[in-house]
Amino acid sequence: MTGCPVKYRSFNLQDRRGDQGTDRAPMKELLRTNDLVRLSWAQAVLADAGIECLVLDQHTSLIEGSIGAIQRRLMVDDRDHSRARSVITEADAKP
Repeated sequence: MTGCPVKYRSFNLQDRRGDQGTDRAPMKELLRTNDLVRLSWAQAVLADAGIECLVLDQHTSLIEGSIGAIQRRLMVDDRDHSRARSVITEADAKP
């Protein structure tokens, strides 16, 4: 198709790393699962601790028919990763 404008978004890699004063930083995977209950539980635990998180591959997992081939990933800010891991581990140990 010629003559059709293509929209694209350019970005500065430094902005993405948070190097220029933005509050965006790389994200790190905290949890990968097909268990929607565990995923929801982990999001609630992190929210209670004041840690923001993001679920990736949610739509892709639905498209593939929920056969379990593609797991959802729970991502947290790189700066919060160690605290998030300890919050999840501590909450997991509670009876």
